[in-house]
Amino acid sequence: MENVNLTPKEIVNKHFKPKMRGYDPADVDEFLDKVIQDYETFTKENQRLQMENDRLVSKVDELTKQIAVGKSGQAARPTSNVNNMDILKRLSNLERRVFGAQLNDDNGQNSRF
Repeated sequence: MENVNLTPKEIVNKHFKPKMRGYDPADVDEFLDKVIQDYETFTKENQRLQMENDRLVSKVDELTKQIAVGKSGQAARPTSNVNNMDILKRLSNLERRVFGAQLNDDNGQNSRF
């Protein structure tokens, strides 16, 4: 942002030297009052927009980090899913052997063990 040369207070406190055939001081003061009001409105809006911009930049940074974490988590998931499937298959086979033998014994059938 470019630097602002005048503040509302500097505009209010500005005094002009009178000269012959100069402008009507009342007209100049009235116009400067309008300029000051607009300038104050501009300054407040500029500050509000700067705060909003800062908030949005923070939000973008936060969401970018979440996306990065999500992508790295997704890359790791397929590998862990395959490993989990292998483990579940092994457990299932073991359960069939252990509990299948017990079920066969409970039904009066011979166990494979």
